[in-house]
Amino acid sequence: MTIQDNVNHPKHYKLNEHGIECIDAIQATMSKEGFEEYLRGNVLKYLWRCNYKGHKIQDLHKAKWYLAKLISLVDKDITQPMFNFDPRNTIEVTNEQ
Repeated sequence: MTIQDNVNHPKHYKLNEHGIECIDAIQATMSKEGFEEYLRGNVLKYLWRCNYKGHKIQDLHKAKWYLAKLISLVDKDITQPMFNFDPRNTIEVTNEQ
C-alpha cells in the first residue's frame, strides 16, 4: 500500500508528461525575490484558512513546508534541513536555532 503524501508531493502536482513538479515550474518563471514572496504568501494563505477548511493539521503542515522551503532558499548556510517530513504528514524538528 502506498501512502499519499498530500503535503510534500501531492500526486496531482505532477500530472504532466514530463513529471515536473508544479513548484519547480513556478520557481523557474520567477526571480529569486519573486519566488520568496510567493512562498511567503503561501505560508500566510495556509495559516489564514486552516480553521475554515476542515483540514487544519494538513494546512498547518503545508504552511510549515512553504516556510521551510523559504528558509532553505534564503539561508544557503543550512547544511541540514530544519524539518524532516514523514509520509504521515508529521514534522520532526531536527535542529532548533
